[in-house]
Amino acid sequence: MAEIDRYDYELPKSLIAQTPLPRRADARLLLVDRQRNSLYHHHIRDLPDLLQPTDCLVLNDTRVVPARLVGYRTKTGGRWEGLYLETTPEGLWRVLGKTRGTLTTDETITLLDLNGVEDIQLQVGVKEPGGVWLVRPKTDEATFPLLHRVGRIPLPPYIRKGEMVEADREQYQTVFARTPGAVAAPTAGLHFTEALLRSLQERGMTLAWVTLHVGQGTFRPIEAGSLAEHPMHSEWAHVGPETVDAVEKCRSRGGRVVAIGTTVVRVLETAGAGGRMRPFTGRTELFIRPPYRFHVIDALLTNFHLPRTTLLVLVRTFGGDELVMRAYAEAIREEYRFYSYGDAMLIV
Repeated sequence: MAEIDRYDYELPKSLIAQTPLPRRADARLLLVDRQRNSLYHHHIRDLPDLLQPTDCLVLNDTRVVPARLVGYRTKTGGRWEGLYLETTPEGLWRVLGKTRGTLTTDETITLLDLNGVEDIQLQVGVKEPGGVWLVRPKTDEATFPLLHRVGRIPLPPYIRKGEMVEADREQYQTVFARTPGAVAAPTAGLHFTEALLRSLQERGMTLAWVTLHVGQGTFRPIEAGSLAEHPMHSEWAHVGPETVDAVEKCRSRGGRVVAIGTTVVRVLETAGAGGRMRPFTGRTELFIRPPYRFHVIDALLTNFHLPRTTLLVLVRTFGGDELVMRAYAEAIREEYRFYSYGDAMLIV
């Protein structure tokens, strides 16, 4: 058996959540207690009672951009679909695209807005490794207002085959999202409401913020047989001095650093490499896998992840193989809702 085969599991398709619950905090929460080697069933709304007043919750404030693009090749009329990744300092877009045939340099793509009406054109430039193209929007309009007009929310393919409805613009976004740049939501954060955040603070817990722009590689399955052979994707992240200070103060009062999502784990552990946490801005390629030793986080709230992914590897590295596997089996047996719009687990 290849090493990656140990991170596979069977999930009934009926358990893949297609829409969020009407009230975010009503999602179910499986408490995974490592010290007691036990599992307990709760709801997200119970967090103020499950956490301690001395704890510090760290959340990812990235904002999902409407990065999914639809259009056609201007000269042939052939359908084209793409995913905006980022804007270069020169104002070019990096995009992943798919179409019949082969794109050529200097041809154009005509984008369609949400109503299917022709909008701006993209001039095709250089092809980069990994199927990424550099394109130049033929407009002086700023990137994010333009994407808001012509882009769709980039839902993962297991949600309605990636086809958004208007409600996804709000629902596939955390209530605290403020820094645009992600092409996928930090899904653990989707469960929080303004009222729940206030309740946590009223109990004495502190909130701190990081940014990690979730990239297209987050859902990509590991294809290599060995984890060491997997080329980890890179994502832009930021940890400011105020968050470093919040973590240090939490430590000094005997509290726990609670990461809200695997993206937060990746940022904090990058900033804490070497054992001491420092402000960080840049790209991280950290792949958390056995026998990784955690330097910053003490607890993790996370959704249930796809098999054979780096996210599942991270969660099992933190929570322990046997216990997390048991938790997944329990969640399936109890018909928890899985993946981005699904339920969550809290590992303490």
